[in-house]
Amino acid sequence: MAAVTGEPTPPALLVERLAYAYPDGHQALYGVDLRVEPGERVAVLGPNGAGKTTLVLHLNGVLTGGTGRIEVAGLPVVKSNLREIRRRVGIVFQDPDDQLFMPTVAQDVAFGPANFGLSGDALTKRVHEALDAVGMAGHLDRSPPHLSGGQRRRVALATVLACDPEILVLDEPSSNLEPVARRELAEVLLELGRTTLMVTHDLPYALQLCPRSVLIDDGVVVADGPTRDLLADTALLAAHRLELPYGFRLD
Repeated sequence: MAAVTGEPTPPALLVERLAYAYPDGHQALYGVDLRVEPGERVAVLGPNGAGKTTLVLHLNGVLTGGTGRIEVAGLPVVKSNLREIRRRVGIVFQDPDDQLFMPTVAQDVAFGPANFGLSGDALTKRVHEALDAVGMAGHLDRSPPHLSGGQRRRVALATVLACDPEILVLDEPSSNLEPVARRELAEVLLELGRTTLMVTHDLPYALQLCPRSVLIDDGVVVADGPTRDLLADTALLAAHRLELPYGFRLD
């Protein structure tokens, strides 16, 4: 008897022909195509003004009204699905203070899953699991403003993990971190094993964390391939106002 095959697994993220202009008429995206498979870690590279943030804000419906389509694990990003989309796509912003606003770490991490209906022991368990995952379990009762920059960044990540997203979107995760905090965060992210989209100007960090990179400039994808190959293409980087730190070697 022939084996019964199920439906193929949809991509974790599918973006097709996404175009968007802001109300002032500025065209930020001209037709972006992007496919990310479950478990992939992909860096989104590009100069300032390339359209990276505009793309990210479309992934969970913060921005709408453009053309094209976006699906998260087969679910269209449309108004009727936004609550579930925002659970599935967790965005960790560049500034942790944009996400940490409660008196204690535990309350901050509990806020998201509580909003999605979790309560009681299940909520407590989710909070502990998220803080364990980022190495901050011993800081439940701390006030976020009293933590170091690296600790606040990891707590901000925990607030998103607590909602159990299918895709993590990280906006400049290494910015303003000292070397030790940068390394600690990288170790956490590598251990998570989640589908990850990382927007960054930090090319060595992209190489460390993401086997694949997508280069966006002027609202379109201009390159998509292994991170090492893109970073080795000095002409490509120069054409899009990117460069590796002085003295950095790919070998």
